[in-house]
Amino acid sequence: MSTERLQSLTDLIDTTDATIRAGSVAGARVWPTGFHALDKALSGGLRSGELVLLGGPQGLGKTTFALQLMRNVVAAGRTAVYFSFEHDTHTLLERLISLEAAEHAGLNGVPLHQVRERFEVRHGQSESLADRLAGSPGGPEAVAALRDLGGRLHVHRSSGVHTGLAQIRRVVEAIRDTTGEAPLVLVDYLQKVAVGTDHVGEDEQVAQVAEGLKELALELAVPVAAIVAAEKFALKPGMRMRARHLRGSSALAYEADILLLMADKFDVVARHHLVYDLGNADRFRRWVVVTIEKNRNGVDKVELEFHKRFEQSRFDPEGREVTEQLVEERVFVD
Repeated sequence: MSTERLQSLTDLIDTTDATIRAGSVAGARVWPTGFHALDKALSGGLRSGELVLLGGPQGLGKTTFALQLMRNVVAAGRTAVYFSFEHDTHTLLERLISLEAAEHAGLNGVPLHQVRERFEVRHGQSESLADRLAGSPGGPEAVAALRDLGGRLHVHRSSGVHTGLAQIRRVVEAIRDTTGEAPLVLVDYLQKVAVGTDHVGEDEQVAQVAEGLKELALELAVPVAAIVAAEKFALKPGMRMRARHLRGSSALAYEADILLLMADKFDVVARHHLVYDLGNADRFRRWVVVTIEKNRNGVDKVELEFHKRFEQSRFDPEGREVTEQLVEERVFVD
């Protein structure tokens, strides 16, 4: 029997004392997400050793939320790596520029569609990216800020055929060795991670990946966050997503330390909030509800809401607790 991971409680106390005397953090390290209502609910943010899963319907902003979280972590002085199975790197850069422009110019910051237009022009080959964005509110400042953050912000163009758990680990370790800090890990999305075998069912594949990402979080003492896909039946308009609706739900629900589920507020708000004030319908469509479905180390069943700013590829970072009654299915009103 292997004993290489065996440690007596006395040894653990001695090691902890040595860590404290050295001026280091003895407990879990915390990565604030920059979404203030979420950080408050999670007692500061994401923690080392945690597996965090983010689910929700298509088009609701899961990638936007994850990219903004990564940007916030890096802006706070930490390091992060984004494994993108769904989007090419230039698409992610466009989103990050529009998001960062909003940090400098607020709601007047250059919108995403204009950033895309500047990327796609073919003339002016001698121009730089900052040149193309000159005159756009917050554009040049966004490029400069992202250059400053760039050494700590990493994007990996991942492949569902070639990028498996071993490669993810190698990339994370390489970043740690280069920067001196283990990064926050973001995977978009979990069901795309290659498992190297066609002889097991999807549930078993999901279980292998979830277990592997959890092991990575523990061994490298980092938070690992992953976007997760839902079963097809759960993608119909108006259905409020729950843990049981995720592909490979039993493994995901077990392995996750934190499970965040997104919903369009209009789809899940109770009817009586609409029938007495039809103006609420348009207002509710501008908000996304993020439910802390599971939180192994704190409170759960917390329902938060964040204002969509999709024209700038972001959410308003403040957020707040939901005060209206929510339901499980879409409510239609005349």
